[in-house]
Amino acid sequence: MTDQSSAVILGNRYRLVRQVGKGGMAHVYKAYDQMLERPVAVKLLKQDFSSDPGFRERFKQEAKSAANLSHPNIVTVHDFGIDPAGVYIVMEFISGTDLKSRIKEKGHYPYQEGIALMIQACAGLGYAHRAGIIHCDVKPHNMLISSDQRLKITDFGIARALSTVDNEFNPDVIWGSPQYFSPEQALGEVPTPSSDVYSLGVVMYELFTGHLPFEADTVAELIKMHQSQPPPNPRVYMPDIPEELEVILLKLLSKEPSSRYRTADQLGHVLTMLQEKLGYAAAADTANIKNSLAVEESTPLAPPPLTFNDFSHPLKSRVDWKLIWLELLAILLVGGLIPFWLFIILKLTSSAR
Repeated sequence: MTDQSSAVILGNRYRLVRQVGKGGMAHVYKAYDQMLERPVAVKLLKQDFSSDPGFRERFKQEAKSAANLSHPNIVTVHDFGIDPAGVYIVMEFISGTDLKSRIKEKGHYPYQEGIALMIQACAGLGYAHRAGIIHCDVKPHNMLISSDQRLKITDFGIARALSTVDNEFNPDVIWGSPQYFSPEQALGEVPTPSSDVYSLGVVMYELFTGHLPFEADTVAELIKMHQSQPPPNPRVYMPDIPEELEVILLKLLSKEPSSRYRTADQLGHVLTMLQEKLGYAAAADTANIKNSLAVEESTPLAPPPLTFNDFSHPLKSRVDWKLIWLELLAILLVGGLIPFWLFIILKLTSSAR
């Protein structure tokens, strides 16, 4: 189909223009929506998956969930369909490239630029987590960078749908990406927001050092390393890494989910504080960062419990002088009433006699 993609029309609507990507489970095409007359991206699953009726239904449900996500840092899902060519999902077309390709080109990202991108990734993932959706396959291949440095996450729910093809864990046919797996995912446990946070930690480690924390020749070896082996200190690759960022990366790659940041929102807050402390915020695209961190007012969020304790050199706390003056005033008022009450007590005592 690759050579004749321009002749293929899916669902009597989407004309495939050219192949722009390929993975273990699907081909990605730039396509043209003939009804709305606009470019779109189409992910066409391979026949191995498309022929399974149970998977088709599961994939449809996941596509519906992903279509309900509307956020500046998430690729919008437009449509889902089944065609003789296979099961496909239609998404907005992003003019840019994936983060994995960018890392290969650059070697590694400067701290200022990398932190700004990861704040956007946290905003998109955090929004999905609040909606009850776990990505399950967070990796730089699924993060698209547009020409204006907007990061958008794609493929929500696809890995989770793939996991239902075979309920028993099979190391030879593994859903997701073992280089970015959380330890609990490798055991076949139900993924949580903390699982996505671990995978994002692997992405960040690679982003800033140019190396994956764990590399092996087989999937089984990779899984074992994620479960039991501590990652190399990022300072091995980047001696000048800010100490606070080093602490964050190692916390993200904790084996125990409760030892990591609980959600992407929490990590996003920590990275924003670090960005401000290192003086990167002024140089960043302020509008983009505000948009990527925007939280709908209708979705109340509890403030994250851990703040400056995540850093080895805490920021100085600000003195709340207003609170101090109010407390002093209360003490004076209470102190002024003491003689009055003593006078009343003495009067009552003398009257009783």
